Amino acid sequence: MAFPSAPSTLWSVSLLTVLFAAAVHSNIIDDDDPMQPVTSDETVSVGGTVTLTCRVAESDNSSLQWSNTAQQTLYFGAKRALRDNRIQLHFSSSTELSIDIGEVQLSDEGEYTCSLFTMPVRTARATVTVLGVPGKPQISGFENAVPEGGTVTLTCTSTGSKPAARLRWYRGDQELEGHTELVESVPDEPTSNVSSKLTLEVSRGDDNDLIICAVDHPSLAPGDKRSEQTLRVLYSPDVQILPESNLPREGEKFYLQCLGNGNPEPVEYKWDKKDEVLPPQAKVDGAYLRFESLNKSDNGVYLCYADNGIGNSQGEYTLLVQDPTAMSTSSGVDHAVIGGVVAVIVFILLCLLIVLGRYLIRHKGTYLTHEAKGSDDAPDADTAIINAEGGQSGAEDKKEYFI
Repeated sequence: MAFPSAPSTLWSVSLLTVLFAAAVHSNIIDDDDPMQPVTSDETVSVGGTVTLTCRVAESDNSSLQWSNTAQQTLYFGAKRALRDNRIQLHFSSSTELSIDIGEVQLSDEGEYTCSLFTMPVRTARATVTVLGVPGKPQISGFENAVPEGGTVTLTCTSTGSKPAARLRWYRGDQELEGHTELVESVPDEPTSNVSSKLTLEVSRGDDNDLIICAVDHPSLAPGDKRSEQTLRVLYSPDVQILPESNLPREGEKFYLQCLGNGNPEPVEYKWDKKDEVLPPQAKVDGAYLRFESLNKSDNGVYLCYADNGIGNSQGEYTLLVQDPTAMSTSSGVDHAVIGGVVAVIVFILLCLLIVLGRYLIRHKGTYLTHEAKGSDDAPDADTAIINAEGGQSGAEDKKEYFI
């Protein structure tokens, strides 16, 4: 067996020493060195693609190299060194080496090294930060409708974020405050699970309100991941009585309708007349009280009671039966408007007639003056007769206009 000679062994040790010294030297970056590689830190989300670029201002045709966090060579110039299909050459020249890392994973986070193989070796480092994309938030704690005046506690949870996401609550477009947030690290993972609790005291005005939980994270655009929960509030009905018309006339059919705005809708209605019993001709039909033929004896205050199981309330309506010939207020207003329009039209016509009459009178006076013009200018009676005859001889050329 042949053994290496002592000089050969010393040369190998010396080469290692030089390489080690070069590595130490690489930690000191000379900004004035045109052959010093320049890189930049990058941030990418899980599943995305990151481009690492290394440049030098000048080159002596030495090769650029990218290495990963484990100091495995990824590309040496344009040549692939590591068999990983996620890593592809982006661009290569004597002054630049760029590579793409696709389908990024959390394990790809760390420091990558770009080296220029001169003597000594020059290096630069780029830190890749990988963001863990949080999962869609889930809202829990609301299974059944809540009675008016009660409280409801909603919990929103999102998993797998890095760094830990922030959860925001909204009622429609208005952000809600006063919620608590809990961050839990995932064992053996660099990610976190986040949860937030929101407690609300509800009223009937909150029924059907939309409560939104949205994730706030640098890997997401605003509103990218959100969940919604519609509030359901139980409350007693508000009662209102609506008449069939605003002009109940004697002898006509008529009804009153009881509207109970509640949640749930009223299931029971009851009709009554204040301080009296219901008239015999008034028939109860659920939410309706019907009159087959109104009579002035039906005048009075009518009451409707509505119950939806949560509570009950009442509304009232004062019925005042009018004469059969009574006209509604709206009809009187219509007639007044029509009368005003007619008066304006008559006034305009009168003005036009006056203007037209004045014009005709002035036109006629001008015509007569021209007829007598020959006699007015004559110095004596004989000349006047001659001028008049001459004027008559030209009468055939005159044209008269009548309007």
